[in-house]
Amino acid sequence: MRAFVNTLIGLFLMGFALISLAGSKVGYVQMKVIMQSQQSIDVGKKLMAEFKPRNAELEKFRKQIQDKEAALEKEATSLSQRDFVAKRQEIEYLKIDFDRKKNRQHEDFEMRKHEELNNFQNNINAAVTSIGQNEGYDLILYNTGGYIGPKVDVTDKVLKLVK
Repeated sequence: MRAFVNTLIGLFLMGFALISLAGSKVGYVQMKVIMQSQQSIDVGKKLMAEFKPRNAELEKFRKQIQDKEAALEKEATSLSQRDFVAKRQEIEYLKIDFDRKKNRQHEDFEMRKHEELNNFQNNINAAVTSIGQNEGYDLILYNTGGYIGPKVDVTDKVLKLVK
């Protein structure tokens, strides 16, 4: 298996070398730079703004539960055992409901995050395709290779097209 992988890598490098010798135009995109760009940060800010009201609602609910627990502790001595147990159980049900809402929000956030990342990736792919077609590139790579020279780096061009 290892020999097969090494042979495949060797063939890829030989093909890449032949393309380079034929005078082809090659480009490279640094995805690390793209993911740290202002455009990427804006996607994160958009998601945070979208979920801010739900976060505030959850925090308010958590605070209500804490207030009910504190009130129960204060009046515990004046309550009958039956009333104390009933109020404790009510608080436990509220905690279960809170955990359920928190988990649901986390799932919704993760789903939206993946949607936004997919949209962002699609925009990057479209920008790379546009640059490749408009500027006559034969090959544009993403995060591959051990060394990529600055002459083939088209990351800044991609960032300009991704808005």
